[in-house]
Order: sequence, then structure tokens, then C-alpha cells
Amino acid sequence: MPRDGAVTRRKTVPDPKYGKVTIAQFINKLMERGKKSTAQRIFYDSCDIIEQRTQKNPVETFETALRNAMPMIEVKPRRVGGATYQVPVEVPEYRSTALAIRWLIAAAHNRSGKTMAQKLADELMDAAKGMGTTIKKREDTHKMAEANRAFAHYRW
Repeated sequence: MPRDGAVTRRKTVPDPKYGKVTIAQFINKLMERGKKSTAQRIFYDSCDIIEQRTQKNPVETFETALRNAMPMIEVKPRRVGGATYQVPVEVPEYRSTALAIRWLIAAAHNRSGKTMAQKLADELMDAAKGMGTTIKKREDTHKMAEANRAFAHYRW
């Protein structure tokens, strides 16, 4: 079936406390089983923890962490004559943000012990400093793209 043009993206409503769309997107991704208030409580508690530990604005820390985690380039598989090549492609901004959010939440989930708010606060502070599991994931993605630069001419 032919495709009928591009899908229109919905606008995300900014979060109630800070009025930021990226925070609302983060909370929506953090949410499980439709429990948005629980996801908001986890995020805002982690913001309080960040503020206590760093004496800095938690929104700035969050935005720095998100910016540091966003990949600029990734690889996509492309079949050419029976062989599949990993072709490096630039990541659109919306996908870059989505990947960073996904990686931050996954890394926080995988941390040991403590409450989710504490784990999330730790991961956000690490990512803001340019270290941690999320940053390693971004670096690995960039290395993979760099290693497959020879196949860049297969871009479509």
C-alpha cells in the first residue's frame, strides 16, 4: 500500500511545574501503566534531590544531561545486493531527543538499590557531568557510526 504523506506530530503539553515540553515528554516516557501522577512524583522528587545535592537549578541539570545524551549520528541497516550494511545517518532532532530520554530512563532503571527518584537523580547528574551509562551508550553509537563510515555512500 502506498503511503499518504508524512504523519503530523502531536504537540506535547508542557509539564505543570516547570512549563517545559521536554520535561513533559520525559515524564510521559517514564510513566508505566498510565500512572502519570506517579511518574510526575518520581521526576519532581529527583529534581528535589538534584537541587539538594548540587545547589543548582534542577531544570538546567536535566537539560544539560539531555543535551549530553543526544546522539548526532547513528547507523541504520541497508540491504544492497544481498548484503546488509550498517549505514551511518544523521539523527533528526526529535529522534535524538527521544533516544536520549529512552536511554536516561533505561540507565536509571538498571542502577542498583534505592528508589527510582534517587536512581534518576544520580543518572541525570552523571549525564550532566558527561559520564555514566547513558553517555557510554551515546559514545558507543557514535563509534559504531564512525567505524562504518566507509558505507556512508549507501545513504538513501
